[in-house]
Amino acid sequence: MTTTGLPGGTYRLGDLEVPRVGFGAMQLPGRGVFGPPKDRDAALEVLRTAVELGIRHIDTADFYGPHVSNELIREALSPYPDDLVIVTKVGSRRGAKGEWIPRREPDDLQAQVHDNLRTLGVDVLDVVNVRVGGGDDAHSAVPGSIAPEVEAVAELQQQGLVRHVGVSTVDAQQVAEARSITQIVTVQNFYNVANREDDDLIRRLAEADIAYVPYFPLGGFSPLQSGALDAVAERLGATPMQVAQAWLLQRSPNLLLISGTSSVAHLRENVAGAALELPADAVAELDAVAG
Repeated sequence: MTTTGLPGGTYRLGDLEVPRVGFGAMQLPGRGVFGPPKDRDAALEVLRTAVELGIRHIDTADFYGPHVSNELIREALSPYPDDLVIVTKVGSRRGAKGEWIPRREPDDLQAQVHDNLRTLGVDVLDVVNVRVGGGDDAHSAVPGSIAPEVEAVAELQQQGLVRHVGVSTVDAQQVAEARSITQIVTVQNFYNVANREDDDLIRRLAEADIAYVPYFPLGGFSPLQSGALDAVAERLGATPMQVAQAWLLQRSPNLLLISGTSSVAHLRENVAGAALELPADAVAELDAVAG
């Protein structure tokens, strides 16, 4: 496959180099990230187009569907390009009606790793994020030790089934604890223009050459904050999503994008928006959005 190159440059996840513009597979299954997609052919085309555009970092999880996003990735892209990096996560299962059920017992986490190996059709997973947060707010870390969870995945890393380990929905103390157990190559948390609690963590991770992967670039905005983002986007002739992504890329060199979509048109729009250069006055206006 030929690639056209992507804006934002590249970043390293351990020994794996990826463009900073990636793709999140969460929107490929059916409504509520549950069941098959409404249009399977369209979902497969989105994945193939992502790779054709130069994307080499795909974020997924076997509990998306469940199994659906991984099976779509395998059908669309296997045999995988040598430089494709698939990042998955463990820490949850789905109920019969689509409920999100936290499952972080060490034995279950290891079983989930094997689920991902099977549904993706690989012998080794490039990166496994251990998702350990989610209290009343599903996007917030729950304080406390995460050593048993990280150790469970690190054990499979030592067996050669996992290349690199990351953590998700964690606080700074939990990141430090995880780093004392194994090398951590990525932290995946809720963060965007309007939700900036991880500003200091991002700075410290950048100093340590650890990638930070924010999810939900348009999530959790108040009406006032959305209005401010819309105004900047209109002034620049861009969409709010394009502006939100451009702000993230300019925020710190260790931020990687994994925006997802089930539409080829939106995929192309997202990739094009990543090339948007925000002027200083727009950045200052957006920086002031956080409450």
